[in-house]
Amino acid sequence: MLRNHEIDYRIFGEEMQYVEIELDPNETAVAESGAFMMMDEGIQMQTIFGDGSAQQGGGGLMGKLFSAGKRLLVGESLFMTAFTNVGAGKKRVSFASPYPGKIIPLDLAQLGNAVVCQKDAFLAAAKGVSINIEFQRKLGTGLFGGEGFIMERLEGDGMAFMHAGGHVFERTLQPGEIIKIDTGCLVGYTLGVDFDIQFIGGIRNKLFGGEGFFFATLRGPGKVWIQTLPVSRLASRILGYATGPRREEGSILGGLGNLLDGDGY
Repeated sequence: MLRNHEIDYRIFGEEMQYVEIELDPNETAVAESGAFMMMDEGIQMQTIFGDGSAQQGGGGLMGKLFSAGKRLLVGESLFMTAFTNVGAGKKRVSFASPYPGKIIPLDLAQLGNAVVCQKDAFLAAAKGVSINIEFQRKLGTGLFGGEGFIMERLEGDGMAFMHAGGHVFERTLQPGEIIKIDTGCLVGYTLGVDFDIQFIGGIRNKLFGGEGFFFATLRGPGKVWIQTLPVSRLASRILGYATGPRREEGSILGGLGNLLDGDGY
């Protein structure tokens, strides 16, 4: 018997996607602050402490404080927003992606009931899905992971939705199969995958390779989700253009090109 609310959904768009979740009467979806886009009349919004799951609700007040407080470690708010269909008939609520990329639907019941993801990947889920923290216990992972040794763990038997930058693809690893990924490009993986950080030998990798000293090593069996454009990479490129000297887009036109596109100053 499913413990989480059963929800239907549709994903719209290409580069800037949104997910439309269909709720039956008394069904609820939860989302991070800022993900909401639109909803039908008859859906009630409520701020909740933590994620509203059965795990988070146990243990009395101190248990709730501890469970919700752990979310601060992954840069998330203590509070989430619940969207409940309090009307008659089916209602729809939509959540938008925060930057160009793809929304990844996760049927946790088909994925071993848990997925570990980067700490900014979670978008929304059916009520009952636990959004918790996942400590990476290996020393190398904790010290050199790039994205931090604390990740998010989505756990339950309902639907959850991740978001990642650029193009996102899924890779299924066979037992013992190894894939090496830039730490920022890793979106998430199922619990059967062994995750560690590997040192890239040779000083030239740091000085001239542009990829740093470390990358993520994942060993199967299990599923891995990979993004082509981490938001940190996108932000650093935009910041470089905003704060540094302007690069001429046309090698032939140079400054003349700026005049033609209206930026001649």
